Amino acid sequence: MSKHVDLQRVLDCGMVAIIRASSSEQIVNVARALYEGGVDVLEVTFTVPNVLEIISAVKKELGKNVLLGAGTVLDTETARSAILAGAEFIVSPTVNTEVIQLCKRYDKLCLPGAFTPTEILTAWEAGADIVKVFPADVGGPNYLKAVHGPLPQIRLLPTGGVDLTTIDAFFKAGACAVGLGSALVEKKAVDTGDVGRIKSLAEQYVAAVKKARGK
Repeated sequence: MSKHVDLQRVLDCGMVAIIRASSSEQIVNVARALYEGGVDVLEVTFTVPNVLEIISAVKKELGKNVLLGAGTVLDTETARSAILAGAEFIVSPTVNTEVIQLCKRYDKLCLPGAFTPTEILTAWEAGADIVKVFPADVGGPNYLKAVHGPLPQIRLLPTGGVDLTTIDAFFKAGACAVGLGSALVEKKAVDTGDVGRIKSLAEQYVAAVKKARGK
């Protein structure tokens, strides 16, 4: 798939589910539950042990049913290893223009994290496909709206502080999609293997995105 097709998939889904767990078996089960609940854009972070093996395992299990990415990517070496393991997009907590360039070279989506208007514009001008506004809970929807006003051309994905009570406000403030970590992939549900809970939450967030978008 080209990154243009993948970008549209992120925009259509309206969210990126951020998965953290301690084992590959947990993450494969969580990924399957999210997919069954209607969320097909998934990010596995490099804070997870053996993350490259996990990315490969999820890829093998779900294939093209999901768009799988790697998160907390801090440098080009990590980005390249994630892409070779099967990641279709790269997410960073900060702006690293070398990582953005590497993603362009491999025709992969890049979602660098930024917070200030200067950082956001720097990431966009360097070639980011979507800019992750992080941590979004600091300024909330009002901050996103303030940034989006003078920078309407930039696709913004708030991450942090997005939940069922705030998701509507973030979309109204200009979000193209949202990043969802523990609000969607609850630690307790992951630790106890409660995939039913994760699937139920996924369904709730899918409905919330549709409602926020007026669909």
